[in-house]
Amino acid sequence: MRLVNFKVEEQIRLGIKLEHGILDVEQAAAAYSLEVPTEIEQVIAGGQKCLSQLAALVKKEVQILPEEKIDYAPCIINPEKIICIGLNYKSHAKECNIEIPTSPVLFSKFNNSLAAHNEAIPLPKAAKKFDYEAELVIVIGKEAVDVSKEDALSYVFGYTTGNDLSARDLQFRTGQWLLGKTCDHFAPIGPYLVTADEIDPNNLDIQSKVNGEIRQSSNTRDMIFDCATIVSYISQHITLKPGDIIFTGTPQGVIVGYPEAQQKWLKSGDKVSVSIEKIGTLVNVMK
Repeated sequence: MRLVNFKVEEQIRLGIKLEHGILDVEQAAAAYSLEVPTEIEQVIAGGQKCLSQLAALVKKEVQILPEEKIDYAPCIINPEKIICIGLNYKSHAKECNIEIPTSPVLFSKFNNSLAAHNEAIPLPKAAKKFDYEAELVIVIGKEAVDVSKEDALSYVFGYTTGNDLSARDLQFRTGQWLLGKTCDHFAPIGPYLVTADEIDPNNLDIQSKVNGEIRQSSNTRDMIFDCATIVSYISQHITLKPGDIIFTGTPQGVIVGYPEAQQKWLKSGDKVSVSIEKIGTLVNVMK
């Protein structure tokens, strides 16, 4: 199932992506006087029971909203944690001239960095070297503490598309990456949150484009640490909660990996698209 969050005036509404558009869950449930979850957090907390309720709703004759008229919100609004994995593709570590890590490299973003599909991303005045990073994003479905690699994916609710935008001059100002990673709106995700039963995270084509030009093209098979390893590793140190999101790293082709003379950083007006097979395409324009 493909779930979305979208805006109706000041309210965030839950939707289901169907072939011909978006089903407004709250509107459809009201039409049939059905009790169903109307927020993504409720769906995640309710697990299979709530997904079954939504599946039954889809079978009803309901009004479908044209997708081009949807004002998207981030598919996860208020995660307790946004955890990111650095240098998690062999090719990316190589292009950055950094040794392949022996353990996952963790850093974080905060909720101020969340942004939606089609949302314009303001570039902060304090930086100049803006970069893209196409990433598969994990959404945790249930509390995970010290879980094994073998069981780890059973704690995943679903997957979405992400762009770990980075201000490289801020990122490398000190030994701590946080400042350059968690600028406002620097973690766009979406548009769709696809439930885990539909995805094999270990074999997904992943691509980014800037103004229509392909910059990154790889497959999650190139990950150093796969999704199960990542979830297990984090859970051995940090309790993962439902709705937490994990950016799983980016493949080769980011601007910082180019020779310095060829580095043309993102600027106002640039359109960045991130596509992941079976999940969808996330589009943002810099401003």
